[in-house]
Amino acid sequence: MLLAIDVGNSQTVCGIFSDADLHCHWRLKTDREKTADELAARFMPLFAMQDIQFKDISGVIIASVVPTQQQAWLEFSTRYTDCSPMLVNDQLPVTGIKIITDNPEEVGADRIVNAVAAFELYSKSTIVVDFGTAITFDCISAKGEYLGGAIMPGMSISLDALARRTAKLPRIDISIPPRKAIGSNTVDAIKSGLLYGYGAMVDGLIKKLSAEFIETPGVIATGGMSELISAYTESIQTVDPMLTLKGLCILHEKNS
Repeated sequence: MLLAIDVGNSQTVCGIFSDADLHCHWRLKTDREKTADELAARFMPLFAMQDIQFKDISGVIIASVVPTQQQAWLEFSTRYTDCSPMLVNDQLPVTGIKIITDNPEEVGADRIVNAVAAFELYSKSTIVVDFGTAITFDCISAKGEYLGGAIMPGMSISLDALARRTAKLPRIDISIPPRKAIGSNTVDAIKSGLLYGYGAMVDGLIKKLSAEFIETPGVIATGGMSELISAYTESIQTVDPMLTLKGLCILHEKNS
């Protein structure tokens, strides 16, 4: 079994693959101070609920944008699974894509994984929109070139800033949609601004990015908030919350 780990700034998503099939997955809050032993204590009961033991893990692949947790997961893998973990970066021998940005070493591991998954699964020019702490737009050409993209603050950042910087605006639950675009109360006005506003921003940026492609790209959304936000856009064609985990599985297979 393969343990695939995607460590984001806010959340860590882990999945267990049996061959190429995603057997189970978990989404947990990223704690930057967790040690390898604390990770083991945290995940042992989760594994047990799926009748999996650490010794059943034959491979580990890690994509991390949090350096302290990257090291903790590397130590966890060697100590508890008894296998050599694979770390995603621009130096992986085989990815199936070519990074042609100005500084390939600056490209985040999660963005490499998303690009690999999109090209492997769809084999055409693609924009991947990953809705996480930041919203990233990754552009992949029909020839499998990672062209670059765009980064904007995610919705949780905007919500936190709005609550901190204003005296009277409350924290709200945006999973319950506004009744209409014109909010008739403060809560609905905030929801409208965030959901319709972010949807419009995503559509606008995708339009700008698409204009720089030779052919019209497909648009895939992934990440924790992808299913919520995609309903407020017109340009997103496919929603795949597990795209990053699938990309990790693909990369492990290519480099094993």
